[in-house]
Amino acid sequence: IKTTCASKMLEDYIPPYDATVVRHMKENGAIIMGKLNLDEFGMGSTTEYSRYGPTHNPWNLDYVPGGSSGGCGAAVASGECTVSLGSDTGGSIRCPASFCSVVGLKPTYGKVSRYGLISYANSLEQIGPICRSVKDIVMIMNVISGKDMNDNTTIPSSSITINGKTKKLNVAILKELIDSCDGSVKKTIYSTAEKFKEIGCECSEISIKNLNYALPSYYTLASAEASSNLSRYDNIRYGFDLPIDDYKWEQYFSTVRKNFGEEVKRRILIGSYVLSSGYYSKYYLKARRLRSLLRLELLTLFKQYDLFIGPTMPILPFKFGEKIDDPIKMYLVDINTVIANLASIPAVSLPVGFSNGLPIGLQMMAAPFEEQKLIDASYALENTINIRRRPNLT
Repeated sequence: IKTTCASKMLEDYIPPYDATVVRHMKENGAIIMGKLNLDEFGMGSTTEYSRYGPTHNPWNLDYVPGGSSGGCGAAVASGECTVSLGSDTGGSIRCPASFCSVVGLKPTYGKVSRYGLISYANSLEQIGPICRSVKDIVMIMNVISGKDMNDNTTIPSSSITINGKTKKLNVAILKELIDSCDGSVKKTIYSTAEKFKEIGCECSEISIKNLNYALPSYYTLASAEASSNLSRYDNIRYGFDLPIDDYKWEQYFSTVRKNFGEEVKRRILIGSYVLSSGYYSKYYLKARRLRSLLRLELLTLFKQYDLFIGPTMPILPFKFGEKIDDPIKMYLVDINTVIANLASIPAVSLPVGFSNGLPIGLQMMAAPFEEQKLIDASYALENTINIRRRPNLT
């Protein structure tokens, strides 16, 4: 199937083999309908950075569906497909799941094979499902999870079940995630926190100060890895065929890079900058240390708490063009979701409400390979809140 990454660079690219997750889906009877829209190379939160135009939110066509896997969220929400697979580097599954009122799971790093995934940032990204229900998430996860000899980061995986066991789960609301969000989102999340008590969980609020540094750490590391990964698109190994003999090196390289969009070029420049000899210690190494510190702090707290919760997105879906001209505002959209990627822990976005007709999602995070706890809580909440409904597309 043609695989473009929503980029001109790969507009005619057809991969010679299936990704491991696609192969597993086919082996279990899935019908692969095609590929869906995204921000170019997974870099964005709205699909506005797609070479082929944006995807519209099925709940309101004037609003963004989230990203980068916005096509996945919109297609599942509108009933175009039963399930979609996306990649999540800093929230690219959970953001569209929240904005489109569907369920999206980012598995633990290593639970699902990344073989066949076109990489943006290898140490952060993971493949996961977007579905309309928690039951569908479980079904797909049991198909795509497990050890893969083509991906040495994977480990053998146990099956996930639907049992809804939530009694005595200790749930912590992360204050930093709540503080950063809009009023209507905050109100819905606190209301949902009360539902945890109804299903037998203990719920309290805690503060983790290092979460305030997660976003700059993420964009430093992700951009650094992107600058390395995207160097392969040189029109020799991947891209367009150009007669090398007719160009000087500088002219050739400039011609090649014109096939990247503006946001991709911006992140390549940031990544090259933080990896340069004069700034490597000042930015990149500090970001690496912060990532290790944050992961250690979260793992320590998981000895006391089973789940961390907060809003998936700090804001409601917004209109097209509202943030596209300000990269910083666009990056801030990811402030709550990048934490799970930095810590390599599982996280799920579950639809929990609406404000002005626009969806709101709850994010839950668990310790590494504790997807079962996420599923138990998600399934119990899904049945308690019972807001599952489709957008009016007539």
